[in-house]
Amino acid sequence: MGHHATGPDPDALLADMRSDPYFPAHLVERGRAILLALCARIEADRPADLAELYVLTHAATEEFNSLEEEFDAAGSEIETVAREDIGGSFWLVAAAYGFTDADPEELVAPRDW
Repeated sequence: MGHHATGPDPDALLADMRSDPYFPAHLVERGRAILLALCARIEADRPADLAELYVLTHAATEEFNSLEEEFDAAGSEIETVAREDIGGSFWLVAAAYGFTDADPEELVAPRDW
């Protein structure tokens, strides 16, 4: 099936957040689970174009919106480092499946963080 079927290196997802104790590890892992579930959806649904890809990434972004409340409750927050790490991880996912022309902002357009 070629390299588009492999997805991103899971260790690369949210790497900055994982290495920073400001972010509760169990919540970072929940974030990685959202991204890995996104990978599974992409592999199952095989989006034909960017519009179809964005439907999937927007749904995953909404899950991060929900997760943000839990970061707040834990005395943490999705701030600049986290925003860039999450956005970058979404782009890694898109690129791993061959969508290297994805717009990094559009991937996470519904974000409220």
